[in-house]
Amino acid sequence: MPKLEDKPRVFLEEFRIKNGPDDYGMADEKWNFKKFTKKFRIVIVRMDNSEMEFDLIGIQPAFANAFRRLMLSEVPSIAIEKVMIKNNTSIIQDEVLAHRLGLIPLKADPNLFEFRQQDATEGSEFDTLEFSLKIKCTANKSQPKDSFRMEDLYENHSVYSSAIKWHPIGNQASIFKEADVGPVHSDILISKMRSGHELDLHLVAVKGIGKDHAKFSPVATASYRLLPEVRLAREVRGSDASLLQSCFSPGVIGLDSDGKAYVRDARYDSCSRNIYRYDSIKDAVIISRIKDHFIFNVESVGAMPPNVIFVEAVKILRDKCQNLLDELNNL
Repeated sequence: MPKLEDKPRVFLEEFRIKNGPDDYGMADEKWNFKKFTKKFRIVIVRMDNSEMEFDLIGIQPAFANAFRRLMLSEVPSIAIEKVMIKNNTSIIQDEVLAHRLGLIPLKADPNLFEFRQQDATEGSEFDTLEFSLKIKCTANKSQPKDSFRMEDLYENHSVYSSAIKWHPIGNQASIFKEADVGPVHSDILISKMRSGHELDLHLVAVKGIGKDHAKFSPVATASYRLLPEVRLAREVRGSDASLLQSCFSPGVIGLDSDGKAYVRDARYDSCSRNIYRYDSIKDAVIISRIKDHFIFNVESVGAMPPNVIFVEAVKILRDKCQNLLDELNNL
């Protein structure tokens, strides 16, 4: 693990960025695998079924950005691709309704399905999931007197994703359960209706990637930033310490029992450089970012856990590199 002084830094000064990169992180740099494996680390900070924060340490910006782009656009997922509208008397236009349905995330594991052929006119049990959405809004005959709540006046006035029903193809019923392939959340609002409005839809879901359409992206967001570093250049006390604390994100600067400022945790600082607005304290802090330490935040839409999405992105990058090497060897 490199010492603190050995870490490559970008310094945030008042009117400029000092020691900023003049390349994409790999120019004129000979790849040294042993040196890379010695420096490179992955540290998971927090993780649950929907979100993950982790650090990539000792890696070039090109690789960090490659992982981000792969998670967004090339890790596959299942989404509704075609909507056959048999009846739609709601106020939502057909194309808007189809778009809303396409963005509903599905639980189906994309690794268990194949990509559907472009020239295929019909789907099979190996590459297609079929659903239906049939619902009608009617007046509630047992509504309470003097009530104006929509829940009391109408039945099925709000259409949620729980109304989407799965119809197995071929042998799918013996392999999957409806809870394994249906919408991730059952309370996604699709439409609001009034008495007499009706929806009768046939939905076809296929496997795809975010590069083709955003609905296939398995992540709601995938982003990274450099690790902030805040160091005090001199002692700060009293009112100046309180002013210093207010210049940074909450929790970055702390005050001890003597009213002396200290750096509590610089990790979540926004690096806003508000410190340079005040002449009395602008020389008290050195703000920098570590150039090879990336903080990643990945939020899954729910079909796959975020750690699985990242691993899939690594596999895709590995396969792309192998394909490139094979092509070069064939020249």
